[in-house]
Amino acid sequence: MPLDIDAAAAALLDARRSGTRLDALPEGARPGSEAEAYAVQDAVARVLGPVAGWKVGAPSATATPARAALHADTIFETDELPASLFHRIGAEAEIAYRFGRDLPPEAGPYDREAVLAAVATLHPAIEIADTRFTVFGAVDAPSQRADQQNHGVLVLGPGLTEWRGLDPVSQPVRLTIDGTILHDHAGGNSAVDPVRLLVWLANEGARSLGGIKAGQVVTTGSCTGTDFVEAPTRIVAEFPGLGSVTLAIG
Repeated sequence: MPLDIDAAAAALLDARRSGTRLDALPEGARPGSEAEAYAVQDAVARVLGPVAGWKVGAPSATATPARAALHADTIFETDELPASLFHRIGAEAEIAYRFGRDLPPEAGPYDREAVLAAVATLHPAIEIADTRFTVFGAVDAPSQRADQQNHGVLVLGPGLTEWRGLDPVSQPVRLTIDGTILHDHAGGNSAVDPVRLLVWLANEGARSLGGIKAGQVVTTGSCTGTDFVEAPTRIVAEFPGLGSVTLAIG
């Protein structure tokens, strides 16, 4: 039986609008493959409006990356958000790249240097992992991918224009929750090299939604894992040489 993409998208969109959580996607509307998961994810994205950014990550240095399109209503440059925005609060310290020019799919393929040449600024970032499902991580992987790969919000710190001297593979990072340092190390991204993720996104991952566009920001996966916390909370992600970003949720 073919996947009912419209029913899957409608269920996820209703959960977003109403705040009601899903135990699972409806029968007949549960993606069984990565391609089906992206078809649902893209259907949701087209309803939510213009793509303002992307999240991309990979579980290892050689694994195929995964992505989700992000929208303006979940990308912030602020230091405070209300707890009512969240079902779960999974804190992650990330490095984000804002693009200064388009990378249209038809003009590719792009190599590493071509992708980096299109980047305008580098940002320290906090992503909050969240879910439209009742229990975080309890549904199958394709359903999680369809649900914007467990994206809640992305909070950006100030952009750095002179970023070329930074090495994201060895970049120091510190994550502090309510005054307690939980992580303090170098690197830490499960994908190892975030730039590989950007190249994949430019050549493959963003293709179905028109490619990477100028102004979009791409966050490249957690350097600290995911720490689930309860509100009220204060999260600080520091990347020495890059900058820091703070988020209070209350």
